[in-house]
Amino acid sequence: MIVAGVDVGALSTDTVVLDGDNEILAYSIVNTGATATRAAQRSYAQALALADLAEDDLSYVVSTGYGRQMVPFADIQVTEITCHARGAYFLFPETHTVIDIGGQDSKVIRVGNGRVLDFVMNDKCAAGTGRFLEVMAKALEIELEEMGERSLQARHPVIISSTCTVFAESEVVSRIAEGRATEDIVAGLHAAIASRIGAMLKRVGVQEQVTMSGGVAKNIGVVRAIEGNLGTRLNIYQEPQIVGALGAALIALGKV
Repeated sequence: MIVAGVDVGALSTDTVVLDGDNEILAYSIVNTGATATRAAQRSYAQALALADLAEDDLSYVVSTGYGRQMVPFADIQVTEITCHARGAYFLFPETHTVIDIGGQDSKVIRVGNGRVLDFVMNDKCAAGTGRFLEVMAKALEIELEEMGERSLQARHPVIISSTCTVFAESEVVSRIAEGRATEDIVAGLHAAIASRIGAMLKRVGVQEQVTMSGGVAKNIGVVRAIEGNLGTRLNIYQEPQIVGALGAALIALGKV
């Protein structure tokens, strides 16, 4: 019995292939690009190839993410809120709160036994998301992957008053003109994201343990800023981008 979960996000599309023993056989992460359907097909094919499987070997496929309706080979579609809760709980069974910061939205989910009890989601703009960090990295003329480590080297972090991408970029340009160190500016950006997440956490209530998923969980600077605000360590899987796809695959397994 083999199933798959496909998570079509704004920036990346992820597939997890799972067997009947809940073992991850393979996973794939590709850029979503302009066409969600094409990205889903590419990620799915890549994961199957890595697992040395054919499409006929799979019993069920669940799609999730903002582009979940654009996956023609999926048997059903499930919301990303449900899938991230399920995936996080599977990886860390003591999870009661999930923070997911993706490419263009962020979510905080309160979880009970892997089920969604409450959630709050910011999907109206890219404030404090992966896209936000991409824009700021470009303004600072550094690589996105550098931001985490460089922020940890900050000596005098600046205050960034907005996580609106447009306003924050203007603030960053002003701080650069003032001669502020790149590390201090990046640390200020990460602190602003942590503050925004903190406000979302207050709305649903924080209960430990807290698990973080999504591509931004790879940014150690953002992780440390959120941990500093919470006063607790975050659970982070070795590949935090696949948590939603994993949750979708687990739901698929329950259907067969």
